[in-house]
Amino acid sequence: MAFNLSLVLAIISATILIANAADPDILSDFIVPNGVTPDANFFTFKGLKQSLWGSPNNATFKVTKASQIEFPALTGLSVSYASLQFARDGINPPHTHPRSAELLLVIQGQLEVGLVDSSNKLFVQVLETGDMFVFPKGLVHFQVNKGKYPAVALSAFGSANAGTVSFPKTLFASGIDSEVLAKSFKTDVQTIGKIVSGVTSN
Repeated sequence: MAFNLSLVLAIISATILIANAADPDILSDFIVPNGVTPDANFFTFKGLKQSLWGSPNNATFKVTKASQIEFPALTGLSVSYASLQFARDGINPPHTHPRSAELLLVIQGQLEVGLVDSSNKLFVQVLETGDMFVFPKGLVHFQVNKGKYPAVALSAFGSANAGTVSFPKTLFASGIDSEVLAKSFKTDVQTIGKIVSGVTSN
């Protein structure tokens, strides 16, 4: 009897954790910010137009988001987009999305993408225009344009606010003590200082 009770409690706990792992369900058709009267414009976002072709201006990589921050109509709807523009040699450095998986579609050019699973196994693929790749929620991943021409991709998320944890910025531009970083990476403080300088100058 005690075993069955423990099993039931474990299943209930796991169910609660899984249920809380995504955007919370809303109790209305949609959420409207205070002071806003919804019309067709409220449900329309035009901010991705300029990011769907060509190279980013004056940058090697540019992301244009359509999350609940930029597009408030998405609040509570568990969906968002981002447009990723890559110049030649442009890179979206290793990062994670803590609240969503990412489904990436290459709409122009070619990208090399990769992800690292929880056993530290690396999966790398070269994607052509029209190819898709999925990055599971919370796993480290990256994209890089090694082709001759600019590349553009669209990313879809199962959260209105997927979040992004960029490892170069999180580790080297967050103020973590240089000694801690030097010991963690088995190097010296001067090397860490050069990395910090490079990351924070971008």
